[in-house]
Amino acid sequence: MGEGDRFQLGTVGALSLSVVSSVSIVICNKALMSSLGFTFATTLTSWHLLVTFCSLHVALWMKLFEHKPFDARAVMGFGVLNGCSIGLLNLSLGFNSVGFYQMTKLAIIPCTVLLETLFFKKAFSRRIQLSLSILLLGVGIATVTDLQLNVLGSVLSLLAVLTTCIAQIMTNTIQKKFKVSSTQLLYQSSPYQALTLFIVGPFLDGLLTNQNVFAFNYTPQVLVFIVLSCLISVSVNFSTFLVIGKTSPVTYQVLGHLKTCLVLAFGYVLLHDPFSWRNIFGILVAVVGMILYSYFCTTESQQKASEASAQLPQVKETESDPLLNMEKETTTAANSVAPQALAWSSNKDLSV
Repeated sequence: MGEGDRFQLGTVGALSLSVVSSVSIVICNKALMSSLGFTFATTLTSWHLLVTFCSLHVALWMKLFEHKPFDARAVMGFGVLNGCSIGLLNLSLGFNSVGFYQMTKLAIIPCTVLLETLFFKKAFSRRIQLSLSILLLGVGIATVTDLQLNVLGSVLSLLAVLTTCIAQIMTNTIQKKFKVSSTQLLYQSSPYQALTLFIVGPFLDGLLTNQNVFAFNYTPQVLVFIVLSCLISVSVNFSTFLVIGKTSPVTYQVLGHLKTCLVLAFGYVLLHDPFSWRNIFGILVAVVGMILYSYFCTTESQQKASEASAQLPQVKETESDPLLNMEKETTTAANSVAPQALAWSSNKDLSV
């Protein structure tokens, strides 16, 4: 198996792991929060990250990956920024309607494209822009309902979008700049993320729910779902870093909207959530956008590879993925928090 084949297999595996684990944790969290009344999303996310760090520490002890220290200030800043991003997304949903929150999540892709264009000089072809527009239109039709605006909610949403975009761009650039793997970056940054959310989580959750997380009645059933949610989160957090590192922030966001559509579908089939022809039509439009995005990324990557091979026969061909393509700084291509069920309490762990 050649290097290109191994890369494609690894990327497909990362994408599949991200989809399965993300949909699983949304369903688990929805049962925990909607059915059992545990609505402390930010505090729960801090526990997710703590369990992730402990799991990776055990993996390091077992020599499953190599620890590679690098710029401590960059790691700390990145970890705190990621923690703030999750907290702001939770606040955005808490102070806005579900429809406006979905619009906030839709804004992450164009914001990421704008930031990468301005600061990283990346070019996005008209075909890529068109496919992203179709994708956003479909997700908007499927998920956006009411749009109730308020000043505080709007400011929180703006801050959430900016911090999420910057954090996801940093996830990609740090891995490439310091030549660290997604596992190494997650291992070093997760303590800072967990600490940030553990400090602000009880306060934010109390503000949003008017309840005290430490005074909650932790029944055996609640504890089982919390443990299950934390275990699934290890896979969610790992696959998030892995996907962004192998592809791009824009591609990760495209994958996130695919997961949103899957959550809607699973919610209808398994949990009997309300579903309409508008949801179905929106999902179909979004799927068309995803297919076009994948196709255009693949063809443009192959074209770049052909041109590079013609000029420098010794240079390796640019890898591409049939579903979602890896984006490099010179490649024309276009990435929960995350695909969500339409309830604020079920979304929070995917914005790492």
